Amino acid sequence: MRKIIVTVWTTLDGFVAGPRDEMDWLLIDDQLQRYERELVEDSGSLLLGRITHADFAGYWPRAAQNPDETDEVRGYARRVDSMEKIVVSDSGNIAAWKNTRRLGRVDPDEIVELKRGHGGDIVIYGSLTVIRSLVELGLVDEFHLLVHPVFLRAGKALFEDGRPPERLELISAEPFGSGVVLMKYRPVDRTPATS
Repeated sequence: MRKIIVTVWTTLDGFVAGPRDEMDWLLIDDQLQRYERELVEDSGSLLLGRITHADFAGYWPRAAQNPDETDEVRGYARRVDSMEKIVVSDSGNIAAWKNTRRLGRVDPDEIVELKRGHGGDIVIYGSLTVIRSLVELGLVDEFHLLVHPVFLRAGKALFEDGRPPERLELISAEPFGSGVVLMKYRPVDRTPATS
């Protein structure tokens, strides 16, 4: 069965973006780019919310053809552009991008069917509402946290207040030269949702 992998860039104090979606705190080095490239090379689908899908659709297809981008960025962009994209949008108002199909909502039966499908794992970038829904349903298999050595002190948190804690088990930790640490976790003490 395919895994659902949530990958997020986060600060030490748990924010994934500034209060106005600022991302100027990111430390992108060769190791981080290599991780991102290997992640999508080994995966089959992207599962995205409407806004993240639109942001990606507006950037990655052009980056794939841009001679000013590095070989690493162009290779990543070509892979992302060619992958299956599954966008969650109840409005249906989604950006045009090849290999895209829409889910009206995060339906546990549909997500389990996706996981049972063929191909590599399913990767989620951004898309906080989608991530939160999948976590509540017990459908996330791994979290890949790229923890940046910075405190924002304010911003958008991965999770909202008011939900019970969930215990995670460390799979691996890898420090990068930039000071970013890639930590991979999987949920423990839960029964995965099934249909």
